[in-house]
Amino acid sequence: MVSNVGTLMQGVGAAWLMTSLTKAPELVALLQTAASLPLFLVGLPAGALADVIDRRWLVLVTQIWMLAAAAALGVLTVFGLMSPWGLLTLTFVLGLGGALSAPAWQAIIPDLVGRQQLASAVALNSAGFNLARAVGPAFGGIVVAAVGPGAVFLLNATSFLAVILVIYRWQAAPRERTSHSEGVFGAVMAGARYTRHAPSLQAVLVRTAAFIVAASAMWALLPVVAVQDLRLGALGYGILLGSLGLGAVGGAVVLPRLRERFSANALMIAFTLVYAAVTLVLAYIHNVWAVNAAMVAGGVSWLILTSSLNVSAQLTTPAWVQARALGVYLLVFQGGFALGSAAWGAVAGQVGDGGALLGSAAVLVLGIATAWHWPLRSGEEFDLSPSQHWPEPELAIEPDPGDGPVLVMIEYHIGAVQAEGFVQIMDAVRTVRLRDGALRWDLFRDPANPERYVETFVVTSWAEHLRQHERITVADRKIEEQALALQQDGTSPAVSHFIAVHPQNGRDRAKASSRPERAGRPQR
Repeated sequence: MVSNVGTLMQGVGAAWLMTSLTKAPELVALLQTAASLPLFLVGLPAGALADVIDRRWLVLVTQIWMLAAAAALGVLTVFGLMSPWGLLTLTFVLGLGGALSAPAWQAIIPDLVGRQQLASAVALNSAGFNLARAVGPAFGGIVVAAVGPGAVFLLNATSFLAVILVIYRWQAAPRERTSHSEGVFGAVMAGARYTRHAPSLQAVLVRTAAFIVAASAMWALLPVVAVQDLRLGALGYGILLGSLGLGAVGGAVVLPRLRERFSANALMIAFTLVYAAVTLVLAYIHNVWAVNAAMVAGGVSWLILTSSLNVSAQLTTPAWVQARALGVYLLVFQGGFALGSAAWGAVAGQVGDGGALLGSAAVLVLGIATAWHWPLRSGEEFDLSPSQHWPEPELAIEPDPGDGPVLVMIEYHIGAVQAEGFVQIMDAVRTVRLRDGALRWDLFRDPANPERYVETFVVTSWAEHLRQHERITVADRKIEEQALALQQDGTSPAVSHFIAVHPQNGRDRAKASSRPERAGRPQR
């Protein structure tokens, strides 16, 4: 929270400084772009980095990076050496540090509290940020007025010490490392494949986009309503933000009890309707007391909705790809917020802030329809712990880790009665294979022997296939067991591995045995 206050003070000081350095509106507008662009550039790579290297040290390095950038801003400003482009550059560098840190920061929360308390921890984190949102800008404005923006930048630099000290003293439990570690580029590609083929994560992303694009209108137009409709000054606007922060604290208190009684999907629907009602109050009721009461309800709704989305993104994702999933989630969240704010600002310019807020409320209600096709999961129905039930392949010659592509073939014998059910279950198996690293997947039937089916999937390299062994979860194993249960009595799957031959390289790189293994369970 201390660091968040410093960051929000930084925004006020940077905006004030830019207006004093230049009158060009383009450069003033670029300040917000410089702060938000880094997340668009490094969202998924930052998540991949957090999954590949030690997250604790990544957070430490990025916090030191941001401390240095904020200190440079402060020193150059105090000595009168800052220029508009220098301010933009250092703002971008500061934002880049935050973008690299964000997925790792969120991914360490389960290490601190475990799955059972994750929802409460995320809510507490969000409540702290909303309190900082209420306090930070006002405090930043006071400091700018008293001693100038340079002091704000230096205070922000000092605030990073709070995070650095705590993370440095925290002794994290060592993460399991394997001999088949990923490179950053490979981790990015694996994260992209997972996102493409993981229905539970896709549901989170769709629901996040449907909510945040519409919900951003209230945040974007609140200053306009405060000044033009409610005739408030800076103090009155600060009180409105304080009401939002107070509501967020209340949301953090009631969320655990609500999660015990209602599903994540039900909470999303109910509090989206509450948030839409708050947006309508802001549009049409111009009584300060009524609006402040609505802002408390808005803070409760905002915290419950954003926390539910964040927790669902974490609890429905296995540990090996969790930071990458959070990187994509943050990209959608922040991108939707930025694009939505700009869009609703443009709408308000055409139809007024009341009309824009009415449109926002309507879009929020319409967005609830996404719940039917993309239901939000709580994660409690999945056991995402590693299953480790795939034994190491039995090979005549050991392949190099980089050899590939790798073709895996699994032969099944399925009777006519079980054929339809087998094909349906194999569609779920297809999702598992593609999500865990396969480039393509197919299921074939032998017309000469209709009871013979062959599953095939292709992986980029032998090392990537071995990583598939580690990625398979207990929930995935249950899906496999449903398919295996439909085999004919007395038969078991036969698995073969093939590695591509590259004669142009001057040697045969196909080292894996294509000898089928017949056992009680498949040799993957």
